[in-house]
Amino acid sequence: PEETVTSSFASFIHAVQPEHLSKIVRHRSKRMILDSIGVGLVGSTTHVFDIALQYCRELYSSVAVSSVYGKPGVKLSPTLAAFTNGVATHSMDFDDTWHPATHPSGAVLPALLAASQMLPPGTKPNGMDFLLAFNVGLEVQGRLMHFSTEAHNIPKRFHPPSVVGTLGSAAAMAKLLSLSTAQCSHALGIAASLAGAPMANAATQAKPLHIGNASRLGFEAALLAARGMEANPLILDDIPGCSGFSAFYSVYEPKPLSPPNGHHEFLLEKQDIAFKRFPAHLGMHWVVDAALSVRNLFINYAGSFSPSLIRTIVLKIPVSKYINRPFPSSEHQARHSFQFNACSALLDGEVGLSSFKESSIHRQELRELLDKVVVEHPEDNVANFDKMYGEVALLLHSGDVLTGKCDTFYGHWRKPLSKESLLKKFRSNASHVLPDEKIETIITMVENLESLSDSSQL
Repeated sequence: PEETVTSSFASFIHAVQPEHLSKIVRHRSKRMILDSIGVGLVGSTTHVFDIALQYCRELYSSVAVSSVYGKPGVKLSPTLAAFTNGVATHSMDFDDTWHPATHPSGAVLPALLAASQMLPPGTKPNGMDFLLAFNVGLEVQGRLMHFSTEAHNIPKRFHPPSVVGTLGSAAAMAKLLSLSTAQCSHALGIAASLAGAPMANAATQAKPLHIGNASRLGFEAALLAARGMEANPLILDDIPGCSGFSAFYSVYEPKPLSPPNGHHEFLLEKQDIAFKRFPAHLGMHWVVDAALSVRNLFINYAGSFSPSLIRTIVLKIPVSKYINRPFPSSEHQARHSFQFNACSALLDGEVGLSSFKESSIHRQELRELLDKVVVEHPEDNVANFDKMYGEVALLLHSGDVLTGKCDTFYGHWRKPLSKESLLKKFRSNASHVLPDEKIETIITMVENLESLSDSSQL
């Protein structure tokens, strides 16, 4: 039969082997795995995670074999563990981000961790199998994002991981379960029918469900395909008059995925990932670094940070309605507010976990700074994580103007976190729920994942 885009993806998933992972891909993906585990562990301390966990424990009963982040002794059925751990990963918006914009690890890793515990003794994947399946999930997400120019900018209609993440989870699980080429195709097709979430739920407790559902539903799609369920074998192709995956985009130009003959260059090799230094939407990292820069100028100018000397705070940011929130009233809104994050950085000299506590959000001194904010949208500042910038200008009562600007924050793929910074973030996150010895065991295990004989140990 003539090869189609969908069949090319299915063939790739089925045929790719561990030797196709280059040294740099293994290195970068292991950093992602470690960071995602840490983010999930600290996320297990949140209220939205507790809601999701209680829901799964009370409403469902099944064979409970898969572990839950931050809850020793608690086990759930594999797909519900994937869901709950996915919610934990995105509960603080602290997880990694790629370009085009999506959160790739959280949609894939929880499913693989749960499945590793699900499989019976003697069939459990080793560390290299686990790493390969993880990278298959990343690769499929990245390739799908490149099918439309719409995906390159900060989204307006749907949250990308709820779409590409669901298919990425299905692809990763199809690889881990060694599905046939036809079953891989059906897994993608089934996952497409389970995908999608509107951007209107950004900055609410519902947003972490997008990651949880992507991980769980992709997992379920692969399990259904393994049991014989079929779907449209042209789901990724552009078929006039009958939308498949193209239903999510008005501009859609799919391209086949080349078979992994000889050397396959994974997208992760060409495009590194962004790791967040504090738990908020990625766009906030530009304005925070710009605010910290101008704060230092202000202290050199005045001797200390004195808000009374400031007449107006001008933010120059891209147009993106859902992260332009002048007066956020909840932690989830605050994580999606240019204004809040810029003013928190100005007031405190940093942004961290405590910045999003109720007591921090409703401070009078913060509200007074927010009242001084004016937003501008320069034409050259586009809503694109590879091109945008953040600028914070302080217009003083004296008539002087101080300006800070950030083109590339520390943690961006152009300015990646050092090993020391990534480990510091992981240890800090994991310490909320794990003792030091277990934290160090996880670090060692991930760093040596290729030699791990049984990935369920992770």
